[in-house]
Amino acid sequence: MAHRALMRLGKQLPKRVNEYKPFQNFLVLDFEATCEANKILKPQEIIEIPCFAVSSEDWHITDVFHEYVKPRVHPQLSTYCSTLTGLMQETLDDEDFFPVVFSKFCEWIKNGNYFDEEGKSAFVTCGDWDLKVMLPEQCKLDNIEVPSYFKEWINLKTTFCSATNYYPRGINDMLKHFNMKFQGRNHCGLDDAHNITRLMRVLAERNRPQFIITSNVKDKKFDVSVGL
Repeated sequence: MAHRALMRLGKQLPKRVNEYKPFQNFLVLDFEATCEANKILKPQEIIEIPCFAVSSEDWHITDVFHEYVKPRVHPQLSTYCSTLTGLMQETLDDEDFFPVVFSKFCEWIKNGNYFDEEGKSAFVTCGDWDLKVMLPEQCKLDNIEVPSYFKEWINLKTTFCSATNYYPRGINDMLKHFNMKFQGRNHCGLDDAHNITRLMRVLAERNRPQFIITSNVKDKKFDVSVGL
């Protein structure tokens, strides 16, 4: 029922516009976080930050940020989390806590000049959870102010729906639509980001989609920013 409702909602999205200013870069992001089976873990903590910088000119990956994060509140990964993400406890034990890794991530963004001009770059996620829920909660936990450029993003599910009139459940559902197979491991942040990038490339080539910005800024829901 919920999936059908989302499909109906997707059909009401704005149509592609003829005039637009394309982004130069898409920053494809997919967090992984602590979790437990059959239980809502509070708080969840980010344990992997992968981000691909993708050129809108040729859809090639121009740069990559990738770091693991040691959880602080629940430092011991559950068996379920390790099985789901493929991350082992020893992988995270020697990593930095979130404030240090997030500082590195923000420095990477600054050095890439991705947001030195308005409309130059946009984050891309599969769903709204990464930047609407997880990052604000993690920053609140560590008393960090969320930089403004993290408050807007492109939800690939919404873009996919605007191009196909079908609201997907996730990455695998979108890949199936194009008769593609997932490359790598599901719920590995780096592999998820890679497959999101593949989907963006195929959408651009076959469907010329409208990319729709979702915003955490008050009173701003959708803003048609770019078509291809």
